[in-house]
Amino acid sequence: MSRWHSCVLRNSTAHDKLILMDRYEIIIFWSNEDQAFVADVPELPGCMAHGNTHEEALANAKAAMQLWIDTAKAFGDPIPEPKGHRLVFA
Repeated sequence: MSRWHSCVLRNSTAHDKLILMDRYEIIIFWSNEDQAFVADVPELPGCMAHGNTHEEALANAKAAMQLWIDTAKAFGDPIPEPKGHRLVFA
């Protein structure tokens, strides 16, 4: 498993972690290459998941975010805070 950065504050409570996780933008799109819906969390580099439906991709993305957070905490990596607004991509 690669080292990821955490998306919650180090001294936050479990409830605070859930609130912060829900503030990250998740982009869901269809991938012809994968023949699945892909859920990307752009503020958490490398954090993405897929599923056969939007709902499955979203649920898998939330699980991936938790793994991302746990891994980052284990390595003591910095924690990006959610930007709180829609991201803009070119």
